[in-house]
Amino acid sequence: MSTTVNETTALSAATGTWVIDSAHTTLGFSARHAMVAKVRGHFEDFAGSFTIDGADPAASTAELTIQAASINTKSSDRDAHLKSADFLDVENFPTLTFTSTAVTVDRDAIIVTGDLTIHGVTRPVDVTYELVGVSQDPWGNTKIGFEGTAKISRKDFGLVWNAALETGGVLVGDEVTLSLDVEAGQQS
Repeated sequence: MSTTVNETTALSAATGTWVIDSAHTTLGFSARHAMVAKVRGHFEDFAGSFTIDGADPAASTAELTIQAASINTKSSDRDAHLKSADFLDVENFPTLTFTSTAVTVDRDAIIVTGDLTIHGVTRPVDVTYELVGVSQDPWGNTKIGFEGTAKISRKDFGLVWNAALETGGVLVGDEVTLSLDVEAGQQS
């Protein structure tokens, strides 16, 4: 793992504690449906923060809590099914959480490893982020942006419901791609 001068400079400018701005952040996902298309969705209710140590990125931390019932795939029937015991079981598992355990920098990528908990099951996940930038809004607030991706197996989290297709294959793919477009405001 290597850190270049430009990355160190960019992370130095990002040093501090940041609170995720939910109005300007998208926590999205996609999964294969019927073996032919991808269904996309996002969560609408979440909160999180992270602390960046530009001099020592390994000392950086992040945490996120998502309200499972806030899932939105633009289909009320599908959303109800995803909230049911067949999938997220929001009555028994109302939140999804992520807590970082390590942060590394490799060229232009910032890899945040952490414990992701879905449906009461915790598994390690690597989320690869790119720092989009740091800027100041018209009201004098310092903002930061990151774009991140990760792939997880829904079966690893106990989400095993499926239906066989007459043409072969299954209704819901196992691999879920997470896409995170994060804006946060500096707190300190």
